[in-house]
Amino acid sequence: MPPRLERARRVGLTLVLALAAALAAGQLRLPLPWMIGPLLATAACGMAGLKPASSNRLRNAGLWMIGVALGLYFTPSVMALLLPLAPALLVGIGWAFLMAYGFYRMLLRVNGGDHASAFFSAAIGGASEMALLAERHGGRVDRVAAAHSLRVLLVVVLIPFGFKLAGIHGIDPTVPALQEVRPLGLVLLLAASAAGMALLALLRAPNPWVLGALLVTLLITAAGVQLSALPKAASNAGQLFIGVALGSRFTVDFARSAPRWLAAVAAGTLAMIAASAGFAWLLAQLFGLHPATVLLGTTPGGIAEMSITAKVLQLGVPVVTAFHVTRYIAVLTLTAPLYRWLRARAAARTG
Repeated sequence: MPPRLERARRVGLTLVLALAAALAAGQLRLPLPWMIGPLLATAACGMAGLKPASSNRLRNAGLWMIGVALGLYFTPSVMALLLPLAPALLVGIGWAFLMAYGFYRMLLRVNGGDHASAFFSAAIGGASEMALLAERHGGRVDRVAAAHSLRVLLVVVLIPFGFKLAGIHGIDPTVPALQEVRPLGLVLLLAASAAGMALLALLRAPNPWVLGALLVTLLITAAGVQLSALPKAASNAGQLFIGVALGSRFTVDFARSAPRWLAAVAAGTLAMIAASAGFAWLLAQLFGLHPATVLLGTTPGGIAEMSITAKVLQLGVPVVTAFHVTRYIAVLTLTAPLYRWLRARAAARTG
């Protein structure tokens, strides 16, 4: 069979598996069934050697749908409520860098003094962006990518399950201004968000699929324009595609590679989740927010995954999204200069 057809077959079979896992997770009343079900099923098959496959195009389409879904929450009234939270967002950025530095020092102990690999593995940013920065600074791309994959998987699974066990759901609800799907408005909304993605891609901005769709939809919604709601099926499909993309990173080789390194990443991630819970409680008291909302905003997960969690569990979607977007931009902008500064400072002390 030609390679393209073989890959298409594997992607198709993986999607069938993911859909079955999502439906089963829904029947079992698991949290985030459309993302966690496919993620766990795909990861389990991959680590068992069955070689599931994901499609980058479908993953990007999923990120597009999530970006639109999140942008619809930013109504004029929500934007007015977010402005006073700017100091909290800045504190959240500082917390992310503080956690990352502690994680970096921990990873450095098990990584044979490889500063670049440890530093960019610890940075709470996107896996692909941090792996690229690590490569530029002489780090090991495989270890950085593995660290981010494991971190995100643990956060995506443990936080929703923890909230479910604690009965935390719907306590900080925010809903889009429009609940009705309007065909013409939906077409216009998707076209506008696609243009935003294309522009950011042309400018070589990181993660244009989420950020481009989110930014355009946010601007339209914040202006008081109500084009259409997003069909629930589109949001569910987006979660499924993202779950498959996350789960397919876990292969037999992943499980066998550097077990001591992966154990350190897992331990560090658990420590960051625990520390973020205490930090979220303090920050929530200062700014009058619910601790669960702040935890989703400050925990070491990704924009799409944590915002989806907030959306499904009805926990302050705009606040969570704002925390993650501002942190994402700060991490991408400051991580490389901070690494160079730390290394220069270390060299000056030893020299």
